[in-house]
This record gives sequence, C-alpha cells and structure tokens, in this order.
Amino acid sequence: MTDLETLIETGSAQDIYDLLNKNPALASKDTSHGMSPILLACYYKKPKIAALIANFSNQISLFEACALGKLEETIQLTNRNPASVNSFSKDGFTALGLAAYFGHEEIARLLIARGADVNTPANNGYNVFPIHSAVADGNHNITTMLLNAGANVNVAQQAGFTPLHAAAQLGDIELIVLLLEHEAEVNIRMEGGKLPADLALEKGFNEIAEILKV
Repeated sequence: MTDLETLIETGSAQDIYDLLNKNPALASKDTSHGMSPILLACYYKKPKIAALIANFSNQISLFEACALGKLEETIQLTNRNPASVNSFSKDGFTALGLAAYFGHEEIARLLIARGADVNTPANNGYNVFPIHSAVADGNHNITTMLLNAGANVNVAQQAGFTPLHAAAQLGDIELIVLLLEHEAEVNIRMEGGKLPADLALEKGFNEIAEILKV
C-alpha cells in the first residue's frame, strides 16, 4: 500500500497499472489515510488515476462513485440502499458533500432528489457542509442547487468559516452575489474575528472587500 500511495501522489499511471496488475486486491484496500486508493486519488485531484484504480476494484462504493462522477453506478447503489444517501464515508463526508466538492452536478441533483439532506455536515470534526464543498470548488450551479433545496447559507464550518468567507477568499464575485441574494450575512466573524471582507482584502480583492464591508 505504501508503494501505491506514493505512486498516486506522484501520478505515475503506468507504474500504478503495473502494480495493480500484479496485485489487484490493493485497489480495494484502505490506505494509511483511512480511505480507499480511489478516494485518495480523487483528493489529489487526479481523476484519471482514480478511474484507473477503479478499473481494478471489484465494486466501487457510493462515495467513490460520487467522487468519480459515475452517475449510473450512483443510481444503482442508491436503488439498492436508499438510506445510503445520508450515510458517511470512512473519512466522514456524505455522498452529497463529495459530489459537491468534485463538481458532479448530475449526481448532486440525483442525491437531493433521493432525499440527501443538504444540511448534514461531515462527521469528522471539520463540520464541512455540502455548501462549503460547492463554494470551495467554485461551483455556481451546485451552490445554487443546494440553496434552492434549503441549504443554510450562513452555516459555519470549523473555525467559523462560512460560505461567504470562502467565496470572498476566492474573489469569486458571482458566487458572492449569489450568496448575498440568498441572505448571506457579511458581519459573521470567524474565530479570531475576521469578516469575509477581511479575507478578500488579504487576497488583494480590494473591490470585493469594499462591497462586503459592514
């Protein structure tokens, strides 16, 4: 597993193929990070590597399907177990949170339609909600989808970081406008006292900071 993890990190597709060809069982074992090799590759933002590993796996999980963007597999898995839409991955995220973070709109829409709670945070101590994941990815469509489904626009993750803090830090004016239209509050302070305007100013987004000043 150590070899596989190193190869995932370095993105050595041919070496991963050769390793899994000799020992395909590695594709289904957990890494030292407490997650599957497929999810680890997804978190490293290496979708081709993740898809390569998935080809060696006997059966991908719902969480892997949502991270990979595999709609048909997500449909099949949620058909088999409808309650799974509100379950948690080993690293603590919901299927909807993963779909939001990796920008898979059709899967996010499917999960919401099948009863995924848009206001369920990760249970790993970080308190990350699906809307945080969507904003972190800069995904306007999924953010809109979540807000329309009742997502709390002012919910705070660890350290009091709200979706508006994230959008301000990214300098994404369209996301900021979207959040403000859904009554995002500009005067919520993170732990340490920083407002969304402060984060925008730190990143050099002076005009956005002015817009967000209390």
